Parts: sequence; C-alpha cells; structure tokens
Amino acid sequence: MAAPTASPATPALALKPGTAWATAWQRCRALAPEAFHDDRVLNLWGGAWRPDGRPLPAASPVDGTPLAGPPRLDVATAHRAVRASLDQHRAWRDVPLADRTARVTAALDALHEHRDLLALLLVWEIGKPWRLARADVDRAVDGVRWYADRIDTMLAGRTPLAGPVSNIASWNYPMSVLVHAMLVQTLAGNAVIAKTPTDGGLACLTLACALAAREGLPVTLVSGGGGELSAALVRAPEIGCVSFVGGRDTGARVATAVADLGKRHILEQEGLNAWGVWEFTDWPALGRLIRKTFDYAKQRCTAYPRFVVQRAAFADFLAHYLPAVRSVRLGHPLAVASPDDELPDLDFGPLINAAKARELTEQVAGAVDRGAIPLHRGELDPARFLPGQDTGAYVAPVTLLNPPPSSPLHHAEPFGPVDTIVLVDTEAELLAAMNASNGALVATLSCDDPKTYERLAPQIRAFKVGHGAPRSRGDREELFGGFGASWRGAFVGGDLLVRAVTRGPADERLPGNFPDYHLMP
Repeated sequence: MAAPTASPATPALALKPGTAWATAWQRCRALAPEAFHDDRVLNLWGGAWRPDGRPLPAASPVDGTPLAGPPRLDVATAHRAVRASLDQHRAWRDVPLADRTARVTAALDALHEHRDLLALLLVWEIGKPWRLARADVDRAVDGVRWYADRIDTMLAGRTPLAGPVSNIASWNYPMSVLVHAMLVQTLAGNAVIAKTPTDGGLACLTLACALAAREGLPVTLVSGGGGELSAALVRAPEIGCVSFVGGRDTGARVATAVADLGKRHILEQEGLNAWGVWEFTDWPALGRLIRKTFDYAKQRCTAYPRFVVQRAAFADFLAHYLPAVRSVRLGHPLAVASPDDELPDLDFGPLINAAKARELTEQVAGAVDRGAIPLHRGELDPARFLPGQDTGAYVAPVTLLNPPPSSPLHHAEPFGPVDTIVLVDTEAELLAAMNASNGALVATLSCDDPKTYERLAPQIRAFKVGHGAPRSRGDREELFGGFGASWRGAFVGGDLLVRAVTRGPADERLPGNFPDYHLMP
C-alpha cells in the first residue's frame, strides 16, 4: 500500500543522508568483512564464519526496501554447529574469570563504539524509531557492564553448565534482550548459541556477534526455521540450557521438550498485561502515562494493551485517555524535511511486517463485527512518510470497548497498537478481567487508596504489579519472570540470571515456574 499523498503545502520528506540501507550495508561489509559478503550474511559456528545455509528474501517493514535474508541451515548442519559449540564450551569454562571478564568488556567497548550503526540496522530491520533503537543498544551494553562489575561475587560457589546455552528469541529486542543474555552467559563461563529471529534483526545480530567473536568469545549464530532446528537447538544432548523468548504456542512445544529431557530452561512467553483503574481520581497523572504505553507500537512483552476500568469512572478515564492516544506520533523513522534535521522523534514506526499489519487489522474488524465498540481509530498522516512509499506494515492506534470473548483481542496480546477496554462494576470483575490470560509478566493498578492496592495487587496474576505506574522487564538488579502460562523455568534478572545458567549446590531449587514447583525469589 502506498502512502497517501501529502498536501501541496507540506514539504516532501526524504531519507536523511547517510541512513539508507545500502549505506548501512556497506558500512557493515567494511567493518566486518568476515561476516558480511556481497549480498548475504554468513553463519557463525565452530569459531568461523561459513557461507552455508540457503538465504531467504527479506524486506524492511519501514518501506519495503529489500534486505539480506537469513541463511537457513538444515538440521544436520545445525547439529554440527551444536557439537562444535560444546567443544568451545569445554575450553571456555576453564578460562580464568578475569580473562573472561576482560574479553567481554572489550566486546562491550566495540559495541559502544559502533552503537549508531547497530541502531540504524535495527531501524531498517525491525522498524524501531531512532530513539528506541539507540536505547536498545545502550541497555545491552550498560546492562552487561553492570554484571561484569559484579560477576565474581555472583559466581561464588557456582560453576558453568555442562553444555552451551541455546538462545531462541523473538525479533523485537535483539540487543537489550538477546545479546545482553548471551554476553552474561559467557561471563558465567558458558559458550552460547543463538538462532537469528525469522522476522528481523539478522544484520544487527551478525554485526554484534562479529565484534564479540573478535574478542575470542565462544559465540555461535545460526539461522533456520524454529521447528526444523528444534532437534538441534532444543533437544540435542549437548545443550546445557534453553533460553526462549516468544509466543505461547511455540513456547509450549519447547517446554514439553525440555521437560521430557530434564533440561535447564528459561522460557519467557507473552501474556495479556492489564492496567486496572479502580476508585481512582488522579486523572492528569494517568493521562501523562498513556502515550508512552504506545512505544514501539506495543510490540514488546511488557506492553499494556488492556485497560480494565471501573464503569463509574469511565467518562473521566476517556476524557484523559483519548487526548493522549490522539497525540501518538508514527511515521517513517528515517524521513526528514531537510538534510540537517534530526531524525524524527516518533512513538513508533511500522509493525514487524505487512502480514502482521493485515492480521491485526482483520482482528479489529472481526471484533467490531461481533460487537466491540470503536472508541478511537487513528489515521496515517501522509506528512510523516516518503512520497509514494509502501506503508503496508503501518497501523495507526485503535481503541475498542468490550471486545467479544470470541475475538483473539479479548484474551491474547495483540502485539500491535490496539488497546481494548473492559468495564467492570465489582472488585471480583476487576480481578477476573485483569487475569484473563492465565498469567502475565506485568500489570498495573491505579487506585487512590494504598490499602486497596495492597489488598488487590496480590490477587493479580502478574510477576510485577505497579501502583499507578507501568512496570517493565527492568535492568541490572531488577528481577523478572511471569505467572501462569506467561513463564516456564527459571526466573532471571540480577543474580538470578547468573544462577539460571550455572550450577550451584546439588539440592538447589532455582526460583522459577517449573512443572513440579513454583518458587518466588
């Protein structure tokens, strides 16, 4: 779909000089020629970059620009990569901690030096606005530095796992979630394997791993279909731990595999994170928070797509919610009116691809057909796009009242800029609506009385519950996990991330959500 035509009085936007995909690709080739070839990236395993795998076509969600696609390995080659990683693991676990820390720190210095190129790759590959893309790189680097400064204390009395950690993560946070986890895992004495996300982040991860591998870190980076490579990356006996971030359907299959094998695991899955409003009057404070909930089009595991509102307060809620959602800014993240302009400060750009945009649009239409009431339907502003560009992956904010139970929007995370509002009259209805997805990662309850919050919050099935403020994954010492179907395996964050990928006392029970027990930190 092409962008609407801007009015003649509006100056046409153009790509900011120096930000084109072709420019970013040439910079990658110059910086890491071992990993980037003419029109493809290579897989990294056995300590070498290899031109194996079958590259698939790919396109940027930003405007349809062709990108380098993932070079998908077959399962036999993936098994060879896993066996090679085990050899690296057995050597790396004996490297003195001071040397491991020095090498990880050198890799962090290189990532920091090339921060803007990594961020530019994120913009093109997964559509992150510039501000959020840079923040993703910064959170990865700063977070691992925090661990590097404390790793000796965290590893007291602990040893690396018997085999490498296999990381299978979604596309939305390649640096601050996936690369961050990989580098902490290497600090702890493990070799690491990562599968590139199918939907985006390939070039960014390839560059990050090239910089890490140059410092001697035992990193493996491969591409392939999740189902096809599961036999190697999840079930292979060489794997010491599986770390997964993604949807519940895939996560359930991974959970079954690791449970059958008794394998260490960290499985983060989505939940419908809810924001409850009950006996509340500080509307200006809430209104100031609404717009930020749309960061990155709610394409994150800690987004808040569901508001559960006391019916008697609904008019006041709408009076502050609607102006906030109407102020949300979306558009082409690299388009400027003048070459000297700063890149636009957007809340979000495209969704991850046009197929997701179509799916979400169809879900909204289906919900409305079955009785949901549209409260807000945003529109794309042609002044924020390049003339005639493909806008098929862009969806403006939508807000629906009372989605029907038959709609996926009623019980599942939309992973896009669609809010649903449910009205309730009693505390029992409030709690039932906030717990609609059998567990969540985060939740928030806005209420005036602290005692009411303290009484209701423990009944909300989320790992973190905020009082009038959003919760997030958190960084550094902040712990992270989930309740119910939103999480399986060991919890992470702070020293728990290190404990999850190391061995302690023989009778140790890690905090987490396991088939035979649930233990909070």
